[in-house]
Amino acid sequence: MKDLSSSKVSRIAREARLVARGLASTKHPILAHVIPMRRCNLACGYCNEYDKVSDPVPFEEMKKRLDRLASFGTAAITISGGEPMLHPQIYDIISLIRSHGMIAGLISNGYYMTRENIDKLNHAGLEYLQISIDNVKPDKVSQKSLKVIDRYLGYLSEDAKFHININSVIGGGVRNPEDALVVAKRAVELGFGSTLGVIHDGNGQLKGLSGVEEQVYKQLRRYGKKKFGWLNSFQDDLAYGRPHDWRCRAGARYIYICEDGLVHYCSQQRGFPGIPLEEYTREHMEIEFNTEKPCAKYCTIACVQQVAMIDNWRAPQQPFQLPENDPVHGQKGDEIADEVVNARS
Repeated sequence: MKDLSSSKVSRIAREARLVARGLASTKHPILAHVIPMRRCNLACGYCNEYDKVSDPVPFEEMKKRLDRLASFGTAAITISGGEPMLHPQIYDIISLIRSHGMIAGLISNGYYMTRENIDKLNHAGLEYLQISIDNVKPDKVSQKSLKVIDRYLGYLSEDAKFHININSVIGGGVRNPEDALVVAKRAVELGFGSTLGVIHDGNGQLKGLSGVEEQVYKQLRRYGKKKFGWLNSFQDDLAYGRPHDWRCRAGARYIYICEDGLVHYCSQQRGFPGIPLEEYTREHMEIEFNTEKPCAKYCTIACVQQVAMIDNWRAPQQPFQLPENDPVHGQKGDEIADEVVNARS
């Protein structure tokens, strides 16, 4: 990889400011996850976050949403999908994030990481890229495979000015759990960060590990130590089916904005609170910050867990409630309340 020490120092300094500001005040979102494109070029069997027909969110609408998030003092934006590289103005979206002084991240399947596109991402100011790789060779469940995208990983290693993290996947009946070791080793070999994802069910809840998966998990944990793997320490509980004690700040410090511009807890709790971003207020965020999420104990959504670490030491939460005619959560009533409460039965 090229000598990018100045870029690395700049990123680390921005991260440090993000953490310091987050510790000093709870009144702003730390991370917003924004979807400009639900459509994807792949059809992974376990994924519930894509379709094959959606149009991209128009840039002017994306601008309104990013301006709104910036007005809240949001520290970082992660763009995802679907496959966000399919959006015809993805580079303009990243540039806009940076123009607001927010950290810009991207989650992609890696299929579009040509040298030309990497150069455009560099010029747009992208700071972080994450690619999840499910297996070594594609199968009926997933085509997010090392064999398919390895040449693009080589291009990224040589040309990218942004940090790259490769997320290995284990659990949920993955056909060859040992593939995760191969993926992690390749990530470290290329100089990338390496993290581990435990596959979740449709509610973002734990699918426990067993047998070979457990053995692979133990070996994988050491690969994450090099970069950001320690941030996934919550998985030590989840991998063995233990509830994790933490305070989920979804809806406040972490917010998920779908392609329709609605605010949700996360990608796996879409539908709640389901309030349009333009109507979302600091009052909403304050209530969500202080509200316990019933789905939290067995949650595997790493980005939400990581953001919550800044606040886990303070502000004990109150049990989840949905009062009649609740002005904050809207008129969704018992149906949505039951979905959240029963996320882990």
